[in-house]
Amino acid sequence: MTTRAKNNITKPLQKLNLHTQKTISQPTAPTSVSQALKDPNWRQAMSDEYNALVRNGTCELVPPDGISNLVGCKWIYHIKRHSDGSIDRFKARLVAKGFHQRPSVDYHETFSPIVKPTTVCLVLSIAVSNG
Repeated sequence: MTTRAKNNITKPLQKLNLHTQKTISQPTAPTSVSQALKDPNWRQAMSDEYNALVRNGTCELVPPDGISNLVGCKWIYHIKRHSDGSIDRFKARLVAKGFHQRPSVDYHETFSPIVKPTTVCLVLSIAVSNG
């Protein structure tokens, strides 16, 4: 019987490329408020977000009264980058924990009047084409 070993047929030896490169540590987004408050960039981003919410009248701080269910909030952090990977800005977002709300106790209606500009253009073009 003829085998591969008798005919000097062997599998080629695979050599792995184990070269390593030292990578520069990229800053990462914090996972907690205590981590974010240690960095002045994140502190400034949080301040900007809170000031924008107050300026726009988006949210309102109220004292607890025991009857109402207070909706908590959470900070979300994200690093915005340019196409080349450099940091554009530090983005902090304050989001409400809406899953703590109860229907007919904390809210009565849910309605968000949002229309995309493309929808408006489509409706106007249909109206113009139909006379």
